[in-house]
Amino acid sequence: MKKRKIAALQLGSEPLGTAATLEKIQSYQTQIKATGCDLLVLPEALLGGYPKGADFGTRVGYRTEKGRDDFLHYWEQAIDIDGPEVSALSELAISCKTCIVIGVIERKGSSLYCTALFISADGDLAALHRKLMPTASERLIWAQGDGSTIPVVETHAGRVGAAICWENYMPLLRTAMYAKGMEIWCAPTVDDREIWQSSMKHIAYEGRNFLVSACQYLPGPTNKKAKEINWPINQPFIRGGSVIISPMGEVLAGPIFDKEGLISAEIDLDEIVRARYDFDPVGHYSRPDIFKLEVDETERSPCISNKNEEFPKQ
Repeated sequence: MKKRKIAALQLGSEPLGTAATLEKIQSYQTQIKATGCDLLVLPEALLGGYPKGADFGTRVGYRTEKGRDDFLHYWEQAIDIDGPEVSALSELAISCKTCIVIGVIERKGSSLYCTALFISADGDLAALHRKLMPTASERLIWAQGDGSTIPVVETHAGRVGAAICWENYMPLLRTAMYAKGMEIWCAPTVDDREIWQSSMKHIAYEGRNFLVSACQYLPGPTNKKAKEINWPINQPFIRGGSVIISPMGEVLAGPIFDKEGLISAEIDLDEIVRARYDFDPVGHYSRPDIFKLEVDETERSPCISNKNEEFPKQ
């Protein structure tokens, strides 16, 4: 038996900004330790914030100066990969002896990415995944990731990968990730609808892997103090729905709604093999003689020198 403990922490971005959100995460250190979890998953865009309801002053063919200011303030709350927030998360991972997968808004130059960070139990930034297809108006503010950040990471909990929010509805992405031998599917999100629960059960059952979805919980209108940092939106209500699901589509913990909280479940990785006895989506049930998927994992740079090197270095 290959017993492990996996967990999801449901909470929301603080209206006072990224520093306050990081403090909130750190306040759960004792509870995280108490679970003894090998993997902890946190929601989409937790550090940096998910600007639900914001329009950044944009209509087709039309932008406002206020919208530009709103983007600037949002950009200021994003994090740098080599910044202090990642260092603090690394310390948390070491202290709690757990791998952390967390959704952040990553700042690279003047552009932003909706990113999932993979931090090992040793505190190393093991990998990152940038959302390949921001949904609808998200494309106004987030750049698209490329094929170079679709990792599956070896951790003590198992082989871990992540798809962010509606990326989970991309069937070819799911197939590519299944083919990497993933054992634990992480789904950081802000989708609190009932159908999300059905989707999570389906993906766990389709991939025959364990699944952890962590959703933000936001209780309602923004505290007026948020105006101190020019937060561009009024905080919406997001009810949560974090859940842990087995390879047979059975709910192991959660979903939890309308509150912050930490959920966890003990798993046995051998259950994956048992579940794939009659259905392995990239093995005996895949028919590669008929279907073929090619995945381009090349890193795409906007500027390449004539020496075929990235330029400028960032």
